[in-house]
Amino acid sequence: MLLLPYLLAPLYRTGHPVSALMAWRYLRGGAVSRQWVDLSAMAAPLPRSVVASEDAKFCGHRGVDWGALREVIDDAEDGEPSRGGSTITQQVAKNLFLWPGRSVVRKALELPLALWLDLVLPKPRILEIYLNIAELGPSGQFGAQAGSLYAFGHGAAMLTPREAALLAAILPNPHVRSARTPGPGVRRLAGIYVARGQAAELQRCWAENR
Repeated sequence: MLLLPYLLAPLYRTGHPVSALMAWRYLRGGAVSRQWVDLSAMAAPLPRSVVASEDAKFCGHRGVDWGALREVIDDAEDGEPSRGGSTITQQVAKNLFLWPGRSVVRKALELPLALWLDLVLPKPRILEIYLNIAELGPSGQFGAQAGSLYAFGHGAAMLTPREAALLAAILPNPHVRSARTPGPGVRRLAGIYVARGQAAELQRCWAENR
């Protein structure tokens, strides 16, 4: 069972994989809305905004951002509130093969699996999978297409920079945050992600990984 994700991961170079959460909702009869969209068919501001919000060093690390991870550990040792230190690759590993929530066991399984995913899958494919399995709506909307249709009434190919940034801003918890009716906090974050997505470093990252 522990080896199964390592055997499956190379097969995900193609196809339309579903997340463990999507599968669980299917099995329980819950609503699931997901229409796969290739990375090349998404509006360019969306992957840039998501990288800016979730993993600014996505193009430079090998699946795990060890510097960010050390900062999270230091904060925990100092008794400070825990911050998210997971890379996009780690989130793909968790979403595809593991379970939600915070757990030392899950994190111990997640780290080597993220390193393996980065080794066997190209960066654009990892980002494409993430943007098609991330939960982006409050009632079973998964992936950029379903999230965009729910929030804005049109597909991921037509997202404006602001709309893309609003979707990126709700990624931590689309049940509490809304891109459809964004509150002040979500709007503020979206403005930050628009600016970050236009930075030269992320422009190069997107150009190299599209």
